[in-house]
Amino acid sequence: MLNFDINQAKLFVFKNIFQIVGKRSLAFFEETGQIFLLFYGIIKNLKNLHRTRREALFQMQHIGVDSLPLVIIIATFTGAVAAWQAAYQLKGIAPLSLLGGTTSRAIITELGPVLTGIVIAGRVGASIAAELGTMKVTEQIDALEIMGIDPVRYLAMPRFLASVLMMPILVIFANTIAVAGAYIVSDYFLHVSFNVFFSSVRQFFEFSDLTGGLVKTVIFGGVTALLGCHIGFRTSGGAEGVGLSTIRSFVLSAAMILILDYFLWTLLF
Repeated sequence: MLNFDINQAKLFVFKNIFQIVGKRSLAFFEETGQIFLLFYGIIKNLKNLHRTRREALFQMQHIGVDSLPLVIIIATFTGAVAAWQAAYQLKGIAPLSLLGGTTSRAIITELGPVLTGIVIAGRVGASIAAELGTMKVTEQIDALEIMGIDPVRYLAMPRFLASVLMMPILVIFANTIAVAGAYIVSDYFLHVSFNVFFSSVRQFFEFSDLTGGLVKTVIFGGVTALLGCHIGFRTSGGAEGVGLSTIRSFVLSAAMILILDYFLWTLLF
């Protein structure tokens, strides 16, 4: 009798585990399908950009220009830390004359795109989710649909396009500032002169490093805006739901940036 009860308990536990895994898997594939449908709707509505050009320009200012101060601060200290770290790694292995090349390649291919992408995910992706989530719970999106205005065309497409266009520009600024920060540390603290530092940069720089990093930023920007719009459109539960959507947007965007960075690295470099 005891063995029968134990077997029944095991069967019950396994049944619950499979039910949970099955439900989570179905929810994952359902949400993935919704995201791809949203992406298709955005691409389909690009032909109507002239109708929402003012909103697109406003979003470009919000995502690009308004993010510059934060990006500059992050990039300055990223370059400074990269210089210290590279000097520590080179100590006893290679001369510090290679410092410029090692730091600039790390910044251009990896640190600049990824850190800028995560900053934008926190500032812009969460903002998109919060804004659209508030519109959803206050039924403003329903009102747009009643008036015959497609929310994907009017709300999602300008944000997606602005994010895709402005991310490479932000990363170019970030790369430039980060390399300058690395040079300042190298010159004032590690006694690597201007000529030595930038001769190393020219020696090791490859144009494919820059283009590969910019390709990554385009994808990071698109994913951040796409997830922010998707989560915002499906927000429910009032103010609490908006808060949860904001957190979820940042967490998913940051995670996807790091995951995509790995796969893009294997493809581009």
